[in-house]
Amino acid sequence: MPATVEADAGTEGIRKDTVFGRIGGALRERDFRWWFAGQITSASGVMAQAVALSWWMLQQTGDAVWLSVLTVCTWGPTLIAGAWAGAVVDRSDRRRLLIVTQTVLMGVAAVLTVLSATGTLAVWNVLLASAVSGATMAVDSPARQVYVVDLVGAEGVASAVGLWEVALNASRVVGPGLGGALLAGPGATACFGVNAGSYLAPLLVLIRMRSRSGTIPLRQRGRTRGAAREGIRYAFHSPIMRALLPMSAASGLIFGMGVALPPLVQRALHQGGGGYGAMMAAFGVGGLPGALLAASHPEPTGRRVRLLALATAAAVLGIALSPTMPVALVAMVALGLTSIWFIASANTLAQLRCAPEMRGRVMSLWGVAMTGVSPISGFGGAAVVQYVGPREGFSISGIALGIAALAGWRALRD
Repeated sequence: MPATVEADAGTEGIRKDTVFGRIGGALRERDFRWWFAGQITSASGVMAQAVALSWWMLQQTGDAVWLSVLTVCTWGPTLIAGAWAGAVVDRSDRRRLLIVTQTVLMGVAAVLTVLSATGTLAVWNVLLASAVSGATMAVDSPARQVYVVDLVGAEGVASAVGLWEVALNASRVVGPGLGGALLAGPGATACFGVNAGSYLAPLLVLIRMRSRSGTIPLRQRGRTRGAAREGIRYAFHSPIMRALLPMSAASGLIFGMGVALPPLVQRALHQGGGGYGAMMAAFGVGGLPGALLAASHPEPTGRRVRLLALATAAAVLGIALSPTMPVALVAMVALGLTSIWFIASANTLAQLRCAPEMRGRVMSLWGVAMTGVSPISGFGGAAVVQYVGPREGFSISGIALGIAALAGWRALRD
């Protein structure tokens, strides 16, 4: 597949200065269209497996603290090695790197499928599999984000990030809905198997694409010694990054709902696995228009990001206080819209305001903030869920995000 391609008639006919033209700007690149389609299937499989793992762990242990242990195994590697992983991404051929990481993730899902099918799935091997996946994701996540820039260029970043959120939230509709249905039917084994198969499409796309290693300057390749520290110093001395990274960290619990949401659904709203899947699907339903709104703006402003952060915090508290399942579902749709619009806008702002040679490290630090600190914050949230209540535990993320938005208010005044 050629690296430079022409827009087809379908995308060429849409004016670039219209809303739909801005949303679909990245789709003018044929390579991105193939990559985008593959990510929808892969993200759906990941969400189906996440639903199964969280529910399986809660049913096996009956203790929300074990959900935090699962979170530690999944996202702990990002906290420990995230900055180093970003340096690797900045100095690597992203396409080849992604072929390796996606293959490993597919293998982990296949192992879980076999263990579950043979009745040998246990807490310890679920935690081990999650740790291997987490170590791989520490590299895979920033690589995928920077690879998008390789495919579409800096001018298409807002559209590409927004469309990625469209894919992710389509998966939040398809994945949890499918995961909930599979849990109620054949069980967790089917969820793991679906995830393993979902990696085939993006792997085929990556294999067919021509390498874009030429986009990486030779002076940036090779040893990564000192590069991670350089990235940390860069983020620390940038006012806008100092504002955005704490907001990313505070939003981590929102997007890592595996700790607080299952107990909220089970103990406060009195629903089963199907209710958990419905809540996740409702989040995805709201997230689709949120992602489209983010993609329709070529460059987000700091003011929009901080206002969306406050709206997201309010939606979290609305869910925590919901008296019934229907009210919670409506509030979950609102959370999906505001949180995805917020996080896609903040992500785009971080990528566009950082130096190009630092993009991998900045995106890796973004991942450290959002998912890497979740093992620490997850334990605190789980303790509140277990010993205070599920509503209080779920509300922590909203309170933290509101505080972070207010703290970074002046840096995001443009």
